[in-house]
Amino acid sequence: MAIQAGEKAPDFELKDNHGAAVRLSDFRGRKNVVLLFYPFAFTGVCTGELCELRDNLPQFADRDTQLLAVSNDSIHTLRVFAEQENLEYPLLSDFWPHGNVSRAYGVFDEDKGCAVRGTFVIDKEGVVRWTVVNGLPDARDLNDYVKALDSL
Repeated sequence: MAIQAGEKAPDFELKDNHGAAVRLSDFRGRKNVVLLFYPFAFTGVCTGELCELRDNLPQFADRDTQLLAVSNDSIHTLRVFAEQENLEYPLLSDFWPHGNVSRAYGVFDEDKGCAVRGTFVIDKEGVVRWTVVNGLPDARDLNDYVKALDSL
């Protein structure tokens, strides 16, 4: 079961698409976080969602929010994907140990070996304030994230 609104967001450290360590706790007290899990780089729905976020980054910056996108791909795959799609926000690799962070958030599909489409809006104190989990083929609505951020 996915982490619910009102729960403390599990801390983690993952490598981004440039190999740098990113910790959720690094944003505590400084920024809200939209933590977005997606199945795989280079797939149709995932590419569409991540490019829509790219095209709307000012909506997050204006709301003092860091966007973090997590998949179970390797950092090398994520680096090429980010370069190809001009994604300028961190793509985090939950590749090894495979799916540990996705499991901690309750969004890892054991049968498919990847995260489902889970999104968690986390406030500056590290508490989950809004969440949505969609199945693999179902894209999320960016406007829902913005509404959730506006309610913080």
